[in-house]
Amino acid sequence: MKVLLTGFVPFLDNPINPTEEVVKSIVSSGIDGLEIVPEILPVHFKESESALIEAIDRVNPDVVIMLGLAAGRSKITPERIAINMKDGEPDNDGYAPTDEPIDVDGPDGIFATVPVREMVNRMIEVGLPAAISNTAGTYLCNNIMYAALHKAQKQGGKFRAGFIHIPASHELALINKRLPSWSLDDLVKGVRVCLETL
Repeated sequence: MKVLLTGFVPFLDNPINPTEEVVKSIVSSGIDGLEIVPEILPVHFKESESALIEAIDRVNPDVVIMLGLAAGRSKITPERIAINMKDGEPDNDGYAPTDEPIDVDGPDGIFATVPVREMVNRMIEVGLPAAISNTAGTYLCNNIMYAALHKAQKQGGKFRAGFIHIPASHELALINKRLPSWSLDDLVKGVRVCLETL
């Protein structure tokens, strides 16, 4: 099974983005039965979406798993649904959309097509705090989740797709002491468990 695994570069006031390190670690160690292809996306509404779609076309994956940083969350949270809306803080190019649809002709929301409940259950079984999230927000994470799911939908379910938000790493929490954080090893372990459910 071929999996396109994506992360993001740093954004806003976060000088690092642990999704990059998680992707690199998983690719370097590998997972039996999975061919994992990495892609690190820019934090730009337009560029990240086009980069993701280009990667999907190039890789032709069976599954797309996208990772994003949810600084402030204390659990790993697979997302249940993406909504057709972009809004929020300026991206790394200074673009800050307000109440803009991602696709004017697209559905209001699209559910993830990966086993989010099983992912959560398996992480809890191995002692990692996890929960299903019912909101991916309206920033870049939601934007690419929606873009991937909409592309899959238009292609008749040619591939499955899902998004996983991870907490801050200890390295980020040392910079912002208010953040709950996880070790990089545990972040990698949690994402590995999610991938193994595929």
